[in-house]
Amino acid sequence: MAKVVIIGCGNVGMSYAYSLVLSKNKVDEIVLIDLNKDRADGEAQDLNHAATYNSNKIYAKAGDYSDCDGADIICICAGVPQKQGETRRDLINKNYAVFKSIIGEVKKTNFDGIFLVASNPLDVMTYITYKLSGFPSYRVIGSGTVLDSARLRGLISDEIGISPRNIHAYVIGEHGDSEFVPWSNAMIGLNTAKTYLTEDQRSRILYNVRTSAYDIINKKGNTCYGIGVCLTNITNAILEDSNEIMTISAYNKEHDIYFGMPSILNKHGVKKTLYLDLTKDEANRLTDTMNAIKDTIDQIKW
Repeated sequence: MAKVVIIGCGNVGMSYAYSLVLSKNKVDEIVLIDLNKDRADGEAQDLNHAATYNSNKIYAKAGDYSDCDGADIICICAGVPQKQGETRRDLINKNYAVFKSIIGEVKKTNFDGIFLVASNPLDVMTYITYKLSGFPSYRVIGSGTVLDSARLRGLISDEIGISPRNIHAYVIGEHGDSEFVPWSNAMIGLNTAKTYLTEDQRSRILYNVRTSAYDIINKKGNTCYGIGVCLTNITNAILEDSNEIMTISAYNKEHDIYFGMPSILNKHGVKKTLYLDLTKDEANRLTDTMNAIKDTIDQIKW
């Protein structure tokens, strides 16, 4: 069985924890770390009451950084939340200071597992975790465009009336405004997505994928349930050693950045990143999204 440490008991961290409690997985212990220790303790008690009715018995507790010893995964959900009118990039230096403190504390322990990052700006925070931790790049991953890809498949499904399980399409690049869909690689059943979708439909779907988070934040203040389930799916791919392909934020050595690309996940972290055969226009879009991430990295006050 496995131990997961969640740092940050906000909406995202607790949606992830609740999703773990409700799903079938190999996790038997969840440790919650938060500056508000009473909040962490209250959340742990509440999770344990929910777990009573689940055949997968998970014990949750409020803990501290010493609990990172022996953990399989540390998921960092801490940081300043994105507010109405803010972009993910607006958060960079606020969250850099938070991460510097967190990773400094983790490095005092014997943690030898996998870092999973969920805080925004996602790709840059994953890069910061990699640089500050000194861990091998394959053991530092971000949630990437896993949620964006889920939104994409859902929107395509709504448009054409085919189950998202039969839609094989990805959002790649930055988890942010420059992300894009390589439609040349998108398949619905055994046909290309372009067989079913006009150019106008594809453009509208991409626009809705990019703006859905802003719409949700404007209406309810945060996004949490979708990313919570995505983090659970990433966790399961790691703990089950499934070699599943997911668009997590993975390290690109050539450009020294993290960004969302289809990658094979197993118990060691990223086994391999799959680089797609892109059209010229798509290759230019990938360059643009990488440059957007680099521009944000350049804003960090290390």
